[in-house]
Amino acid sequence: MSSVLYDAPGPRAKRRNVLLSILFFVLLALLLWWLWEKMDDKNQLEWALWEPFTTSQAWTTYLLPGLADTMKAAALSMIIALPLGAFLGISRMSDHRWVRVPAGAVVEFFRAIPVLLLMLFANELYVRSSDISSEDRPMYAVVTGLVLYNASVLAEVVRAGILALPKGQTEAAFAIGLRKGQTMTSILLPQAVTAMLPAIVSQLVVIVKDTALGGVMLGFTELLNARSTLAANYANVVPSFIVVALIFIVVNFILTSFASWLEGRLRRSKRGTGAVLAPDDVEDNPAAIPGSYGTGKTV
Repeated sequence: MSSVLYDAPGPRAKRRNVLLSILFFVLLALLLWWLWEKMDDKNQLEWALWEPFTTSQAWTTYLLPGLADTMKAAALSMIIALPLGAFLGISRMSDHRWVRVPAGAVVEFFRAIPVLLLMLFANELYVRSSDISSEDRPMYAVVTGLVLYNASVLAEVVRAGILALPKGQTEAAFAIGLRKGQTMTSILLPQAVTAMLPAIVSQLVVIVKDTALGGVMLGFTELLNARSTLAANYANVVPSFIVVALIFIVVNFILTSFASWLEGRLRRSKRGTGAVLAPDDVEDNPAAIPGSYGTGKTV
């Protein structure tokens, strides 16, 4: 089956794709076998190193509290960064220079600074100029850094999503008398959300992963930081890294799966119902003028 983007593969292309798929799985199996052999040579497959993960203590004392802090920081960052990014993205499209230029300067400035540097700077700022306790300070610093950086990135996502819409949408809105603010909120943003959703979800996944930077540099008790404490107590560094990596994979997979479901639901909700109205379902429109181009009927 062909589409606008590609042609359906022919017999030779199908055979080539099958051979490439077989080659890929063979190489993947060899890689996994090599990793298994290396871990076995280093005694990293001994049951004593993996046994702690079968007990409740390792999870309730280390991993689950760390995962809870990770999700708390990520959720706070998402809740703040999404509306802030939308505001900055729309502000960059303003007709007023005094709104457009400062918004652009903020976006370009914070987008150019590494998120770790923003976290470190926020932590030092809170140390010197606030009454935040030392226990809560890492959380505030991590959330601040994530919000400043990701709001700037999301601002560009929002701006690109809106600009990608056909200009006819804006012109039609102006033609029926809508102001620019009404056009943005009622016409452009609802249509752009579906197109922006994959990029937004990708950035949310980045937020979840970047919380680990706070654990490494600021002592924030997130999942990766909790892993180091667990590994120190059980002497299972490599297994703990593997388990934590799997937890991150599961969390991000759930996030992306939910986003895919939401995107499909939004696309389906925007389709027409396809219902055909019977003549009895059509009412007379007094304002209509019957003629060769109309029946004087309206729904």
